[in-house]
Amino acid sequence: IHTALTAAETGHLVFGTLHTQDAPQTIDRIIDVFPAEQQQQVRVQLSVALQGIVTQQLLPTADGAGRVAACEVLLATPAIRNLIREGKTHQIYSSLQTGGNIGMQTMDAALATLVRAGKITQKLAEARSSTPEELRRLLGAGSFALS
Repeated sequence: IHTALTAAETGHLVFGTLHTQDAPQTIDRIIDVFPAEQQQQVRVQLSVALQGIVTQQLLPTADGAGRVAACEVLLATPAIRNLIREGKTHQIYSSLQTGGNIGMQTMDAALATLVRAGKITQKLAEARSSTPEELRRLLGAGSFALS
């Protein structure tokens, strides 16, 4: 991870994969790899170098004929960069929720879109959501059958 951060700081495009559930957890995982005394410096480096995070889940389709991706998209806006630098990753979700106009999307919003399109069932979406109550709110609580 140190090498990836250094490469990104010097202008190289760096892609990486981590097994995490959402964008804030991804940021925390990157920072937590380092010893406590280095974590603030890593927050600063990451806040400057990060361009975005895409978290995905590959889900079985409602008809059982295949799979479909649900994606959470975080873009490194000035507000996101500041939250990373200040160690306030727990507040990133609210920026994700309000960033739809610039292309950001929460996992719950992605799951809700797939349910509305009939691509996945609401039951599956709720099982894969880390905040099922938020998902139900997005779906309009009870307006879809639990197939």
